[in-house]
Amino acid sequence: MNGEQRLLLVIGATSDIGRAAALHYASEGWSVCLAARSMRAVQREADDIATRTGRTVSCHVLDILDAASFEPFLDHLPRLPDTAICAVGMLGDQSISKTDFVHACLIMRTNFEGPALLLNLLSHRFKIRGSGALVGVSSVAGDRGRASNYVYGAAKAGLSTFLSGLRNELSSSAIRIITVKPGFVRTKMTAHMRLPPVLTAEPEEVAAAIFNAAQGRKGRDIVYVRWIWRFIMIVMSFVPEALFKRLRL
Repeated sequence: MNGEQRLLLVIGATSDIGRAAALHYASEGWSVCLAARSMRAVQREADDIATRTGRTVSCHVLDILDAASFEPFLDHLPRLPDTAICAVGMLGDQSISKTDFVHACLIMRTNFEGPALLLNLLSHRFKIRGSGALVGVSSVAGDRGRASNYVYGAAKAGLSTFLSGLRNELSSSAIRIITVKPGFVRTKMTAHMRLPPVLTAEPEEVAAAIFNAAQGRKGRDIVYVRWIWRFIMIVMSFVPEALFKRLRL
C-alpha cells in the first residue's frame, strides 16, 4: 500500500498528543482524519497540518461521551482508516472528584468508557477487513493507584486492561493493538504542574513513539514514554502494599 492510500484517524485531535501524532503521520505521507468535539478547533488544526505537509486532512465532529454517535461517525469517514489513535484524555481534579460525583464520572467516562467503546467498534471493522492498527493512549498512572490521582489512574487502568484483552483476542490476526503509556508530557493538561525534565516528554516524542510502534518497529505492544518509566513502574509494582500506603504519592 503506498503512502497516498494510507489513512490515519486521530480521536482527540485537538489535544497536544493528538495534534503531534497527526502532524507526524502527515509528514510521513499519510492522509489524516481529525476528530474532536469542536469543528472550529479541529478545522484550525487541519488547516495548519495540511499547509505544513501538503497532505489531505479531513475534519469530523465526535463527542467521546456520546456512544450512540459512534457508529454513524465511523460510517461517515472517507473510508476505514489503516491506523486509529485514541488520544482522548482528561486529568481532572482529584480533590474535586472525591466529593463531586459528576466530576468523577466525567473523568472515568472520558478516559475509559468512551475510548474503549469506540475502539471496540473499530476493532470489529478492522477484523472484518483483516488488517489495521489501533493505538490507545493510556498512562503510567494506571499501573498502580496513587492518592494523588486514583480516579484518573483507575480510568486509565481500565483502558489498559481493555486494550490488553483486545490484543489477546486478536493475537492470531494481522491487527495490531498498541497501548501507549506516557509518563509526564508537557501539554496544556499539565501546564499547571512542575514537571521533572528527565521524566517529561514532549508531545512530538510521544507521536514518534506511536508511529514507530504502529509500524512494527521494535515489535512493542506496550510502549512507555520515556523508557525510564518502565523501570519506575516495575519498581513500584514490587513495593509491598503496607509500605506503599506510607509513601503518599
